[in-house]
Amino acid sequence: MTDTCATPGLLSLEQALVQILGNLPKNNAYERLSLKNSLNRVLHADIVSAVNIPSFRNAYMDGYALNSQQQHTGALTVIGTSWAGKPFTGTVGKGECVRIFTGGYVPNDCDSVVMQENVSRTEDTIQISAWPEHEENIRNIADDTQKGQTVLSKGKRLKAADIGLLASCGIADVPVYKKISVAYFSTGDELVSIGQQLKLGQIFDSNRYTLHALLEEAGVTPIDMGVIPDNPSAVEAALLTASNQCDVIITSGGASVGEADFITDVLEKIGRVNLWKIAIKPGKPLVFGHINKAAFFGLPGNPVSVMITFQQIVAPALEKMMGNRKPAQPIILQARTTETIIKQPGRKEFQRGFVESKHGELIVHSTGRQGSHMLSSMSKANCLIVLEQSSGTVKKGQYVNIQLLGKSI
Repeated sequence: MTDTCATPGLLSLEQALVQILGNLPKNNAYERLSLKNSLNRVLHADIVSAVNIPSFRNAYMDGYALNSQQQHTGALTVIGTSWAGKPFTGTVGKGECVRIFTGGYVPNDCDSVVMQENVSRTEDTIQISAWPEHEENIRNIADDTQKGQTVLSKGKRLKAADIGLLASCGIADVPVYKKISVAYFSTGDELVSIGQQLKLGQIFDSNRYTLHALLEEAGVTPIDMGVIPDNPSAVEAALLTASNQCDVIITSGGASVGEADFITDVLEKIGRVNLWKIAIKPGKPLVFGHINKAAFFGLPGNPVSVMITFQQIVAPALEKMMGNRKPAQPIILQARTTETIIKQPGRKEFQRGFVESKHGELIVHSTGRQGSHMLSSMSKANCLIVLEQSSGTVKKGQYVNIQLLGKSI
C-alpha cells in the first residue's frame, strides 16, 4: 500500500532544500565583537595571525635543555633554570645543561630536552640514562600557526576552541555577521496563550514556545508576535508588519487545505509563494516564499510537524542567512530496531526514537505513538528514525538510519 497523502509530483526534501537555499535573502551586515561575546557567531572576514605560535622555542615537558650533539657518558653541570615566563638567556657550553620546565624558553645553544624521568641528579650535576634525539621534546617556532597565516575563514561559526585560537594570536575582537531577526506567530482560533483559562475546544499554544527555543538554539533574534486569529485580514496585517521589521517570518498553522487554512492565499496576495508541500512526514504542508525582503516559512500546525520541519528545513536556511558557509550536517548513524516500524512508501518519514549503545552496537526503540500532535514522544526522543521515501515497513531487528538530536548518547 502507498501513502495516501503522498500526492504525485511533490518535491522531495532534498529538492525542496535546493530551491529554498538558493532563494534566500542576502545578509552582509556585520559588527565587531570582543572574543568573549563572539561564541557561536559567524565570521564576516578571514582572520590572519600577526604572530607566530609559538613565538619562541619552548619545552614540551619538564626536564633539562642540552645539546644532543655533545652526547657523552659523563655528568653535565646544571648552570641555571628556565621557567615558563622567566627564561634563561645565558650561554650553555659543552658539558652544561639548563633545568627547564614545560613552556620554558629553550636557550639557543640547546637543541633538545631530556625528560626528567631519564635523569638522575646530584646537587648541580646530572647523569642521563637515555639521551634525547635532535629537537626531541621541543616546540619549535610556528609549530602551530605561522605569522600571516589565515587561521579562520569567513563563514566559520566560532566554537570554544576557535575562541582560544584567536586569543593565542593576540586577537581581541572579530568581525561577525549581525544576528538575523525572526518574527514568529501562531494562527488558530483554538489557541490560547499560557496563563489564560481554557474553554471547551481550546488548547494551549505550545508552538510559539517550541519555536522560541529552537530560534534561541539557532542563534538568531526571535520576535514573538503572539497568536493571530483565523482571519485573513489579521494574518495579512501581521505578515506585512513582520516583513518590514524582520529578516525571516515563521508561522505555524494555516498552511494546510482546510477552509480556515489561508496562509498560502495571503502569501500569494502580498508576496510570493516559491513552493508549497513537500514529500515528508510529518510536515507535508510546508510553505516557503517571500514578503518584501523577508523570507517566509509557513510551518504546519501540529507540534511535532513544527519541530521536524524546523530542524530539517528552517535551521539550514537560517544557517546560510547567518553567513555560515559550512552548516553542521545531521549526524546519521545506523541502529538496529527493537520492534517493527510501520511505514508506507511515498514520503520520507521521520519517526521519533531513543537510541542507546548495548554490547557494542546501537539499538533504537520507538518512543511510542507517532501522531504529529504528540509532543511527549518528541520529548522522549534522542534521535529521529529516518525512513526513505521509497521504503516500506521495517521489520524488527533490521538496521535503519537514525539522525541524532543534540547530545544524544
